[in-house]
Amino acid sequence: MLEGATVRYGRHVALEGIDLCVGAGTSLALVGPNGSGKTTLLHAVAGLVALSDGTMRVTATHPAYVLQHTATRAWMPLTVDEVMRMGRYRTLGLLRRLGRADRAALASAAERLAVADLGHRQFGELSGGQRQRVLVAQAIAQGATLLLMDEPITGLDLVSQQRILDVIDDETRRGTTVVISTHHLDEAHHCDQVALLANRLVAFGPPEVVLQTEILRQAYNDDRFDVHRGHDHPSGVLLLDDHHHDPL
Repeated sequence: MLEGATVRYGRHVALEGIDLCVGAGTSLALVGPNGSGKTTLLHAVAGLVALSDGTMRVTATHPAYVLQHTATRAWMPLTVDEVMRMGRYRTLGLLRRLGRADRAALASAAERLAVADLGHRQFGELSGGQRQRVLVAQAIAQGATLLLMDEPITGLDLVSQQRILDVIDDETRRGTTVVISTHHLDEAHHCDQVALLANRLVAFGPPEVVLQTEILRQAYNDDRFDVHRGHDHPSGVLLLDDHHHDPL
C-alpha cells in the first residue's frame, strides 16, 4: 500500500503523492510516457529507492524483481543453472548446499518457463527471449509473494512473450501479487488493474476503465492518441500512433 508516496532526485520530482493499494493475487500494470515514474515506483516497492515523503507498507516477505532483459549483463560468465541458483540465495545463503526443496523449486520454475534444457548453456549466449525467461524463472524460484517486472516482454519473440504472460496469470492464481511496467496497451490490458502515471497517478482501475482515449491523452499530454477496439486485435485494444513521439 502506498499513501502519498513521493520520490525526488534533487529538484526533480519522479513521483508525487501516489496512493495505491494492490491486493494479493492481483496483477497491476504501470503505464505512462517515458520518465513518468514507472521504474521509480518499482524501485521504491523493491526497496531500492527511499520515499522522500509518504508511506509504504508491503506485506510480502520479500519482493522478487525482474529487470528488462536488455538491462542484464549478458556477458556474465555464468551458466543458466548458476543464474537460476542465485534465486535461492536469499533463503539458502551463499555457502549452503541446495536441499531437496531448493532443487524442486528450481526444477519447477525452469519447467514453467521452458528453460529446463538450457541449464549448461552460458547465459550470455542465449537469445533475449531465453535470457528473460531464465530471469523470470529465477524470480519464480524464490517463492516470493510479490513479483516486480520491468517491461518483461518488450522486444521478445512471441513464444517468450506468451510464456511469460501465462506465468503471470498462473502466479496471480497462486496468490502472488504481480506488478509490471509496460509501454504496451495489450500487455496492460492483460492485467487486473492499471495505474496510469505522469509523475503522479492520473488514473487507477480496471484496464477497460483506465485505457480510454481521453484518459490516456491526459497522461501523455497529447490529443493525437486514439484507442480503437476491434475483433481482429488479440486484446480488442489498439493504440493508433501516426505521429512520432515517445512510444507507449
